[in-house]
Amino acid sequence: MLTEVNAGPYTVRGISVGGVYTSLQVPELGVVLDAGVPIRSFAGTDRIFLSHGHSDHASALGSLLGIRTLIGKPPPQVFLPAEIEAPVREALAVQGRLHRTETDIETVPMLPGDTHHLGHGLWVRAFRTHHKVPSLCYQFYRRVSKLKPEFQGLPPAEIGRRRQAGEPLFDEMDRLELAYATDTLSHVLETAPSLLDCRVLILECTFIDAKRTVEDAQERLHIHLDEILARAESFRNEALVLMHFSQAYSPEEVHAVIQARVPESLRDRLRIFAPTSGRWFG
Repeated sequence: MLTEVNAGPYTVRGISVGGVYTSLQVPELGVVLDAGVPIRSFAGTDRIFLSHGHSDHASALGSLLGIRTLIGKPPPQVFLPAEIEAPVREALAVQGRLHRTETDIETVPMLPGDTHHLGHGLWVRAFRTHHKVPSLCYQFYRRVSKLKPEFQGLPPAEIGRRRQAGEPLFDEMDRLELAYATDTLSHVLETAPSLLDCRVLILECTFIDAKRTVEDAQERLHIHLDEILARAESFRNEALVLMHFSQAYSPEEVHAVIQARVPESLRDRLRIFAPTSGRWFG
């Protein structure tokens, strides 16, 4: 069952169940985040970002490419940890031979700290996440020009005149829009603190109550709700989207437990990425 939530100016669509499959789409940014299940309506998106190579996040890439071929779309750009570029290409080559179809992609290998211009003022930056395999968090931001404080009182005509004369009136700044961090220790919030300042943060929250302790979550290299609640005052995001819940919980449990436990300071900004009723699986 697909889920959709509104988070700030963005829409987050898709499905995510820890250990089973995760694939999200943010149409306003033109991106798909992970490819653990081939969602037909995602196939037209030209940029796919793989957080890591585990099958529940990457195994449906070949199927998405097959759908793209059927609808006449060219090879997409696939952003991924640099360490898994060769294995992903090898896996797609095998799938191509099995299905006798083209599995071409344009890979964009990234290392922690790398940035890439996506066009129209939109950029992406990669951060290292903390998992058992090479993995990345992606932060999307817009590079904008802002008038320097000393010139902000000038009339528009004077600003135009000085700009035409080549005077440096503007500073470039990065407006942090959306970040996606999954399959990671909560330590990523310390190693990449700017995640807490993005307008929207999509963050894994695999375990939510005493069925699994914080220590259990850390042993599995995942995040527990307790760790998020302990940092509740640190989240400066306009919206915090929690996802990647364990299948040990029903969707109803996820909503009930989180709504009962989340503090007032975070409640209005929290989005629970899970169906409101029914089951995870059909």
